[in-house]
Amino acid sequence: MKTLRAFHKTLPPALEPRRGDGSESLPASGGARPPALPTDLRAYHEALATRGLARYGPGPRVHCHMGLVDRLPPPGTPEPELRERLRASQDALLAELARAMAPFPDGGDVMDVGSGLGGSALYWAQEHRAFVTAMVNVPEHVEQVLRFAHEAGVAERVQARLSSPAELQGRACFDAIIAVENTCSIPRADWLRAARAWLKPGGMLAIADCFWVRPGAVHPSGDAWRTHLGSVSEFLLAAQEAGLELEVHDDVSARAVGFWTLTSELLVHEYMEHAPANARSLRAALNAVRMESQRDHLWLQQGLMDGGLEYALLVLRREP
Repeated sequence: MKTLRAFHKTLPPALEPRRGDGSESLPASGGARPPALPTDLRAYHEALATRGLARYGPGPRVHCHMGLVDRLPPPGTPEPELRERLRASQDALLAELARAMAPFPDGGDVMDVGSGLGGSALYWAQEHRAFVTAMVNVPEHVEQVLRFAHEAGVAERVQARLSSPAELQGRACFDAIIAVENTCSIPRADWLRAARAWLKPGGMLAIADCFWVRPGAVHPSGDAWRTHLGSVSEFLLAAQEAGLELEVHDDVSARAVGFWTLTSELLVHEYMEHAPANARSLRAALNAVRMESQRDHLWLQQGLMDGGLEYALLVLRREP
């Protein structure tokens, strides 16, 4: 699933975090329109958000990323419970990332990269009282994130801005930059240098993403995520060259496998609900799910199970 990607190489030069006392703020969202994302990448994020809203909505906290599952429910679990378990698994992933970052900068300035519909941004604001700048990839998602933040009661803590390849003039103003499944469709070396420039001295960059262990485990695809999966070692080398030192590397692949098991069960429910009456057989549903799974995520589940892929939590720090 992806959820997944990018404040790309750069951010708008005027970007600053918003403080609760109003002493610093982002400029108004009007003015010159930033350069658009490549069409294929924007379409990818649009489709991802649409699927996420349909599957994990209605909100306000809607995630577009994997989750961590420690216990699977029995077969035949009703659809509403499956959806709730999937949403809980996505929150569990963010909680585990926060644990890896401990002590999390509660009340600090956080940039949430590739925030999608703002689910993770709302999480940091609600659970850790952070002031969050949510970087989104689709212009229409800016207002959606703000609406969800208002519904969640954290409008004063969340602002949304459109990612763009505008020239970066980094200012060390964030306590943490968090990227959940948003590091694969971007030039990593440039992105890591940009991230360091935005971090305060001693600030943390936290990553939750999938990496290949064996390149052959990556399913052939033209989408913006799978095409550019890299290895953890390559990522860490680029991070070190950018001036970021590794503090935590947790492999949570085994806990991510169950997310796709739950998703497959949910697909059966979705197929049975929308299929024509004469096609609502369990066999037809399983065949349809198998085809979608093979196309979209069965390869990922298998790769996580057999060690060809790794789902990693990485925490890196800018030197004090």
